[in-house]
Amino acid sequence: MNHSLKAQLYQDLESGKSTRPLARYFEWLMCILIILNVIAVAAETVEPLRQRYGVYFIAFEIFSVAVFTIEYAIRLWVCTESPLWKQTSPLKARLKYALTPFAIIDLLAILPFYLAFIVPADLRFLRIFRLIRLLKLARYSPALTTIARVLRAERRAIFAALIVMIGLLLLAASLAYLAERHAQPEHFGNIPQATWWAVTTLTTVGYGDVVPVTTLGRIIGSVFMIFGLGLFALPIGIIATGFAQEIHRRDFVVTWEMVSKVPLFAELSPPDLINIARLLHSRTVEAGTVIARRGEIGECMYFIVSGEVAVQFPKHSQPVRLTDGDFFGEIALLHHNPRRATITATTKCHLMILEATDFNHLVDMNPEIGRHIRETAKSRLADVQIGDLTLQELHQS
Repeated sequence: MNHSLKAQLYQDLESGKSTRPLARYFEWLMCILIILNVIAVAAETVEPLRQRYGVYFIAFEIFSVAVFTIEYAIRLWVCTESPLWKQTSPLKARLKYALTPFAIIDLLAILPFYLAFIVPADLRFLRIFRLIRLLKLARYSPALTTIARVLRAERRAIFAALIVMIGLLLLAASLAYLAERHAQPEHFGNIPQATWWAVTTLTTVGYGDVVPVTTLGRIIGSVFMIFGLGLFALPIGIIATGFAQEIHRRDFVVTWEMVSKVPLFAELSPPDLINIARLLHSRTVEAGTVIARRGEIGECMYFIVSGEVAVQFPKHSQPVRLTDGDFFGEIALLHHNPRRATITATTKCHLMILEATDFNHLVDMNPEIGRHIRETAKSRLADVQIGDLTLQELHQS
């Protein structure tokens, strides 16, 4: 019971991995609580609001810290269910989890509150660090997580672009100093002073508080304005390209993870899983979605990673229900028969789809899997019946 509870909590706390409505409600409530915390931090700096509602701010802070602490403790408890740390000891797994970026953010979000009780000093300045809680939103937002991965993956290119930008900045400041130091010593008397003008010029902000007055200074300013338009857009282009690549890469990673959960592929080695993942593509459908219709030509088979589907035949009032680990449509794939049933998702489902052409490649690459699918289909056709409904009908669906 304890293990099943831990496994369920692990799934529920993993963003996008649980199909239970309760997990979705939890994510939304946590996002709302995080946003309210950021608003409270800003509002608390307004003196009239702090004087009038100070007690409520304190009560809200205590409530928020309690929620975040419980969340952190539960995540620390269930992290041993992660496939990454299944083979390590619980203590070592929890230590590794505690050093992950998300876990560090979770800890920093609550640490200032507890330090106030431990350290005998005025730590009110640490209240501003409650804004770190905004970073917790990344846990519940795949888009923010993707951006973080992009920044990490492209860090070398971004760092190189920053080096070039800093070099251009210093060059602009140096040339402006040489051109304007006698005309405006108060603004261009040295290179550090001229750097402010270089920053506002290259970034095209142009506050207008410092401007060149000599002809040479204006020529230098014009040239660097043009350079700034192109060069300072370079990091944006790097991030945009990396973001597009990460979207495709994330689709592959999700597919790989989902493939490893299918019982048919569970015993395969990581290299085999990677090869199979390249043949499959994932699809997430909401409850009520029609996955396949009766009469369509069957050109693919489906693996149910999570969720439940109903297979409805025209001559039977009760549909056949399939759930996690089941697959259907393999006979339609093998024989290209028209589908004899309509398959509808009864819950939100994560599916893996294998096209007919990729099936042949899969069999060539791993004959054991192909043999297993064919033997399963043959066995179902010959021996198994579900009530008055044969699995021949089911798997021709």
